[in-house]
Amino acid sequence: MNGPEIRVDVSPELRLFVPHARRRGTTPLATDGVSTLGHVIESLGVPLTEVGALLVDGREVPVSHIPAAGETVRVRAVERPQRVPGAPLRFLLDVHLGTLARRLRLLGVDTAYESTDIGDAALAARSAAEKRVMLSRDRGLLRRRELWAGAYIYSTRPDDQLHDVLDRFAPELRPWSRCTACNGLLKHATKDEVADHLKGGTQRSYDVFAQCRACGRVYWKGAHHNQLEAIVERALAEHAKHP
Repeated sequence: MNGPEIRVDVSPELRLFVPHARRRGTTPLATDGVSTLGHVIESLGVPLTEVGALLVDGREVPVSHIPAAGETVRVRAVERPQRVPGAPLRFLLDVHLGTLARRLRLLGVDTAYESTDIGDAALAARSAAEKRVMLSRDRGLLRRRELWAGAYIYSTRPDDQLHDVLDRFAPELRPWSRCTACNGLLKHATKDEVADHLKGGTQRSYDVFAQCRACGRVYWKGAHHNQLEAIVERALAEHAKHP
C-alpha cells in the first residue's frame, strides 16, 4: 500500500496481533485509498472478531469506512461481556480446543466440537448453518467471511481459556446438564436402567447416575468427581462476579 497515509492506534489488548514495529502507540500507515478500514485492520494481523469500536478522529465509524489521508484511527477491543445478537449463545470449537470444549459442556454450555481437522471452510460453514460462535486460535479461520461469529482464544492453558470465554460472553451456566463427550442433554437414570453399562465395582459402589439422551453414556460421581467439582465451583464463583 502506498496511497494516503493514516495513523493507527491499536488497543493494548490487540497489539499481540500486529508486527512489533507497530505495537507502541500511534504509528503511520500507508493505505491504497480504496480499501475499507476493516481490510486495513486485517492487513495488520488483527482479526475483526476481536475489534470493538473504531474511532476516526474521535467519531465512531463502521468497518466499511474508507480511510482518508491524515485520519487518526483508534482500534478498540471488543467490549465485555460481548453480546451476540440474533441467536441463542452457543459455541463451535476446532480440533485444538478439546479440553475447553469438555469444560464448557461440564458447565452446561451448548458446545459443538470437531475432534478431527475438517478444514476452515467446513468449520465456517457449520458456524453459519448452526449460528454458533467459532472459538479458535487460528487467525485465518476467524477471518472467513461466512462465519456466524467468532472469537480468538488467547491462551494455551485450559484454565485461562475457560476463564476468558466466561468473562467475554457470560453464558448461562447449568453444570452437570450436558454430556462432556457429545454435548447431548443428560437425564437422571436408575441403577437398573444403566446396569448393562456398569462394571461390578461401579454397580456395587454407586447409586446415583445420569445418562446422555443422545449417545447413552452413563455418568456417576467417580474418582475424578472432586477435580470436576473444583472446576465447576471456580467457574460459578468467577461468573458470579461478572453477571
